[in-house]
Amino acid sequence: MTSVLDELKWRGLVADSTDEAALVEHLQAGPVTFYVGFDPTAPSLHFGNLVQLIVAGHLQRAGHRPLILVGGSTGMIGDPKETGERVLNSPEVVAAWVEKIRAQVQRFVSFDGDNAARVVNNLDWTGSLGTLEFLRDVGKHFPVNRMLARDVVRSRLEGGISYTEFSYVLLQAMDYRELFRQYGCTLQFGGSDQWGNITAGVELLRRSDGKRVHALATPLLTKADGSKFGKTETGTVWLDPELTSPYAFHQYFLNAEDAKVIEYLKVFSPRSQEEIEALERETRESPHRRAAQRALADDVTAFVHSAAERDAAIAAAEALFGRSELADLDESTLSGVLQEIGAVEIVAGGELPMVVDVLEASGVVPSKSAARRAIAEGGAYINNTKVADVDARLTAEDLLHGRFVVARRGKKTVGGTTIKR
Repeated sequence: MTSVLDELKWRGLVADSTDEAALVEHLQAGPVTFYVGFDPTAPSLHFGNLVQLIVAGHLQRAGHRPLILVGGSTGMIGDPKETGERVLNSPEVVAAWVEKIRAQVQRFVSFDGDNAARVVNNLDWTGSLGTLEFLRDVGKHFPVNRMLARDVVRSRLEGGISYTEFSYVLLQAMDYRELFRQYGCTLQFGGSDQWGNITAGVELLRRSDGKRVHALATPLLTKADGSKFGKTETGTVWLDPELTSPYAFHQYFLNAEDAKVIEYLKVFSPRSQEEIEALERETRESPHRRAAQRALADDVTAFVHSAAERDAAIAAAEALFGRSELADLDESTLSGVLQEIGAVEIVAGGELPMVVDVLEASGVVPSKSAARRAIAEGGAYINNTKVADVDARLTAEDLLHGRFVVARRGKKTVGGTTIKR
């Protein structure tokens, strides 16, 4: 019988562990309480956090108990970055983000059954902690030379690092000890960039309580060129649909590179090894079909948003390029599509704008004269309807949901406008 650790390793979800043989034995001995933490440094989790939520799901389905920590205290400090000091957010902002993320994580683990998940907030045990108590009870167990040896600290020493960020590792280590004491938690995992913080908790429990606990790190996913996966030219891929629309989310995965798409499928898709290996063969033999990319985009969008949002994203892509009706898209889906393709706003006075103005403003042609040529050559479309008259003006019927217009030149050049009246 395949162990959950074997499953995680096959899926490429294990980069490091404190003692793999001991961890296997520990997981097989009975239900293990584990934890993974997220700091509220933004109003939403981002795509990189999804890897940890997927690992939590695998462990929970294997019978283990999840603790999902949202860092109400660590979020006010900030884990050191190599690029410089973080801007500290106010307690009110952090508290609001805690609640947003608390609600968000509940989609990815189960809160029912014998191994029901629990969401915890480290502000509950640090908010009333005194400075002397913290220094005596936690700080005493941390040799400064070990703290200075951390890669991120070493890289920041020359340019300067505040004591606040320098001491972050103590807070995260204390979280592991507190969760061990309160809930019997014996496994922490996180991204490999958190390995120093994670093992600090293991070491604290050994020094202060004489207990042996376990740690696991997942790899940081990258693109074929080595750059960080989960970033776009416009920024972070968020899990909140208000920040990254389901359409944009789906499109992001459709554009996965052939060289990496199978790796991403193993991580993010629930498909079996046999199904993924079949997609790997198809990608190798017929890469133009992009079957693996479609499977990846469909699976991840349904997981993060819903099957209905996945279907709406597919329908939107079809409609955008004239393969189905734009009018059938609901307002939120169409709004997300237009935002993703960079729709511009046109302020209309007494009359609605000319079609040539819309084609130019949307960016599908460089000028009004180019718009007239496109119309004359039969290659200009408004809402997927061919424009025949170079002097045509928009009508109220052209405004989808009373304000949106999709412009297209040829088969592939698409833009959009929002008409403000």
